[in-house]
Amino acid sequence: QDNSFEQFIINYCNEKLQQIFIELTLKEEQEEYIREGIEWTHIEYFNNAIICDLIENNQTGILAMLDEECLRPGTVTDDTFLEKLNQVCATHQHFESRLSKCSRFLNDTSLPHSCFRIQHYAGKVMYQVEGFVDKNNDLLYRDLSQAMWKANHSLIKALFPEGNPAKINLKRPPTAGSQFKASVATLMKNLQTKNPNYIRCIKPNDKKAAHIFNEALVCHQIRYLGLLENVRVRRAGYAFRQPYEPCLERYKMLCRQTWPHWRGPARDGVEVLFKELGIPEEEFSFGRSKIFIRNPRTLFKLEDLRKQRLEDLATLIEKIYRGWKCRTRFLLMKKCQIVIAAWYRRYA
Repeated sequence: QDNSFEQFIINYCNEKLQQIFIELTLKEEQEEYIREGIEWTHIEYFNNAIICDLIENNQTGILAMLDEECLRPGTVTDDTFLEKLNQVCATHQHFESRLSKCSRFLNDTSLPHSCFRIQHYAGKVMYQVEGFVDKNNDLLYRDLSQAMWKANHSLIKALFPEGNPAKINLKRPPTAGSQFKASVATLMKNLQTKNPNYIRCIKPNDKKAAHIFNEALVCHQIRYLGLLENVRVRRAGYAFRQPYEPCLERYKMLCRQTWPHWRGPARDGVEVLFKELGIPEEEFSFGRSKIFIRNPRTLFKLEDLRKQRLEDLATLIEKIYRGWKCRTRFLLMKKCQIVIAAWYRRYA
């Protein structure tokens, strides 16, 4: 219920993670349909880049305003920081303050004078400005760093490299907000170079008990994790997609015309295969390089048919092998019988 500077930067990190989740899943999903020339209904989803900009913008962002208050001369308090926010962020649609120039919040008695509220993608969060400036400064005086660097203990000395007299930096140390912002930027850069897999965990209740589901808690987490937009995009599009070559290679055994070898373009082979299997046209679409299947049950049907076909092929191979083995044994016995009979007639 009481949120200060620590929760603010944690929520900022959550916003950045949600942003990259949107870019790597929802946005990429829709862009692939456009790339492949697939006709479908565009799904609108909330892009929280506007909230990230409210917090991290280098000129008008909340972190920039906080750093400016920490560095400027004169009397600096949490109230002066809130006043600056009221001036710079007053018209932002995701920023709310009791003293804001935007009159729609002047009568909001649920918002104290010493607080501001941000409408995050998961909901509104109110922050107490008390302690923001002191926590953001996070200063360690230079003489203390030098004293710790001179310690005989190697670990303590290693924890304070800035105390080394040979590396004295007269610049003001970076604020906690700036350090955290730089760390988040490094994390985002690292994630964008990877191929992430998302595992979404839902906590059913706060009691850590089985068979208890708190509906309000579960619904809040679903909204907070952005699952609704993801499900909407998936349901509006296609559940499965695969390039033509591996698709034909996997299911070509289901059609006489494509088995055992298809002579021609892989896309034509997939078209012949799906037509032979009688799959409804509304269940799939042909892209420029991939086949798109709308419902999972169609894919399950293909897998069941393939499994049954593999069993039939295994039975056929076993039948042919057993026939060959028995015939070979019969011919060998017949040859032996002729030889034995010939020798018997000679000496009879």
